[in-house]
Amino acid sequence: MGVRIDPVSEEEFLARVARFLASDRSHVVHFCPADPIVVASQDTGYRDVLNRGSLNAPDGMSVVYTLRSLGYDAQRLTGSTALQLLCAWGLARGARHYLFGGRLDVVQLLRRRLESAYPGIGLVAAESPPFRPLADREVREAAVRIREAGTDILWVGLGAPKQEILADRLHELESAPVILCVGAAFDFVSGVKRRAPAWMQDAGLEWLHRLACDPRRLARRYLLGNPRFVAGVLGEHLRLRGHQ
Repeated sequence: MGVRIDPVSEEEFLARVARFLASDRSHVVHFCPADPIVVASQDTGYRDVLNRGSLNAPDGMSVVYTLRSLGYDAQRLTGSTALQLLCAWGLARGARHYLFGGRLDVVQLLRRRLESAYPGIGLVAAESPPFRPLADREVREAAVRIREAGTDILWVGLGAPKQEILADRLHELESAPVILCVGAAFDFVSGVKRRAPAWMQDAGLEWLHRLACDPRRLARRYLLGNPRFVAGVLGEHLRLRGHQ
């Protein structure tokens, strides 16, 4: 459907981040479930944003199943998992984290949770930007704050596609070596929202749990987006067979 996906294990993910931190430029990491891929298949600008990412991890079992059907040994890697992995991994390395996104109460609670779970973690700031789209001046000012804080790892939790578009701009401004777009991870890791039980996650039914918890906001995403993703994948399979 036009979006590059990079199947990585948790170990490979950490190795990639280590290389990003050692380089002299900024890198963006996306976590891609079905919905952003569907949106990107219909929006070339957004698709280009995703494909400019240094790493596009599969987040969502429908994406993982698709990759496996194409012969890849794919594993799911969510933004929530990545956040906790990197917080633990960065302790011995002195990594400096910056939280950007979510409601003020959520981002403050997340900061307290992370500082409690990972004593000594280098959390340099926790910022809740306005809910509306940021003006170019505001993005530039945010980039300055992030750089001046000595940020190594910037966590952007604003939801798709807003977070990916903003991260792409912050990447252009070289705001941090690693910028990760983690969507609802701020809500889940802070404890504001509960993730689906493990069996639902493993069965690819986490979307159903999220839909039941927030039907008004997520009905369109899942009830329309999921069938469009399946249709798009089937269409690609048919095209590939036609070229064989």
